[in-house]
Amino acid sequence: MASYSLIIDGKKVATEHYFDVMNPASGEVVGACPQASDEQLDDAVTAANRAFKSWSAVPDAERQAAVNKIAEVLVQNSAELAELLTREQGKPLKGLGSEFELEGCIGWTQATAALSLPVKIIEETEESTIEQHRKPIGVVGSIAPWNWPLMIGIWHIIPAIRSGCTVVMKPSSLTPLSSIRMVELFNEVLPAGVLNIVTGGGSIGRRMATHEGIQKIVFTGSTPTGKNIMENASATLKRLTLELGGNDAGIVLPDANVPAIIEKLFWGSFINSGQTCAALKRLYVHEDIHDQVCEGLTAMATQMPMGDGLDENNIFGPVQNQAQFDYVRELVDDAKAQGGRVLCGGEPGEGLFYPLTLIADVSDGCRIVDEEQFGPVLPIIKYTDIDDAIRRANDCENGLGGSIWTSDLEKGKQLSMRLECGTAWVNKHAIVQPNVPFGGVKASGFGVEFAEEGLAEYTSIQIVSIDKN
Repeated sequence: MASYSLIIDGKKVATEHYFDVMNPASGEVVGACPQASDEQLDDAVTAANRAFKSWSAVPDAERQAAVNKIAEVLVQNSAELAELLTREQGKPLKGLGSEFELEGCIGWTQATAALSLPVKIIEETEESTIEQHRKPIGVVGSIAPWNWPLMIGIWHIIPAIRSGCTVVMKPSSLTPLSSIRMVELFNEVLPAGVLNIVTGGGSIGRRMATHEGIQKIVFTGSTPTGKNIMENASATLKRLTLELGGNDAGIVLPDANVPAIIEKLFWGSFINSGQTCAALKRLYVHEDIHDQVCEGLTAMATQMPMGDGLDENNIFGPVQNQAQFDYVRELVDDAKAQGGRVLCGGEPGEGLFYPLTLIADVSDGCRIVDEEQFGPVLPIIKYTDIDDAIRRANDCENGLGGSIWTSDLEKGKQLSMRLECGTAWVNKHAIVQPNVPFGGVKASGFGVEFAEEGLAEYTSIQIVSIDKN
């Protein structure tokens, strides 16, 4: 069994205590993860602050070159990272699994390297010059989740590094090993202290949120945890980017081309076994085509092989952890008790394998509709009036994404703009791109990631106003 180390100031650092990281598909131990102490977190923050003084002064072209080198490191080591990711996260190696996640890591890194935030000339007259500069904010604390640990880690740390910030990263204690290895590799091409990683339980994240040496926290995860981070960060007035829970609704109009959209509906919901913040979590289907959509999705779901992700024949893996598995089972059992009709799945398999599950004859007020299941389950809700469907889709504390499915693209656009969410898709769902800003509204958080707008989140504005007289 491999034993891993913290990475602080460019060096491997051992800890007094370690904990086992388990493979959710087999229950076997993947490796021993270090449990960082408070003093080691302090050391990481000190190293990051020390490195910030020089890294923030590095010419922009050199930082761009460094990020491009990181992309090369990812390309060269993607096979190793993908296998380790599958072993600790559970997702399949092939298909839309770990290799797909590494492709996303590479693509986002390359796209972020190409971004820049040039000086903006606000005013240029004979009397005055006024410029707007974007300056790196300082040390960034990244707190990443277990569902897409490497790709979301990249979403956090690469724009921070690109903008001139330095980073202390804390991955989920459920999936820390691939992140440790990734940071170790990145330190081969970055100056010491620019990127550090500490691992452990929630207490490390809470200390990061209160730490005076960290100027910004970027967090992806649940809404309750995001609220806790926001509260803890208030004492030091940290900047925050919070991408929190989503209970995304899709609305299928009666004019939708059902055969053409079934596959997109399926993957929009079940990508990563539904363990994706922006996945389709509630599907409202007009009564005229409700049964046709149910039949099409059921036919797809029942054909998908599920098992150990290292077996290349499997398309789906287990739910990542016991707590999430138990929650999914609880919501499905409640739906059945409320009269929900199980179209497929609905009964736990062995270990942490929960079958792809479709449930009809449920509606708002049922937990499987009102709560984010974050698992391989999709409730299908019948509706008759589009205004009522829009109202029901918006009657939710979350506002990450939403979608309209129709053959009338102009109507789809108009209806999508009535959805209360950060991203509204038409005839697709859960599609994110490095050149398109992404973020939520309401209880799904604030701030954006990706594109120039996302890069700007790691900077503060300084105005330089010059009187020429």
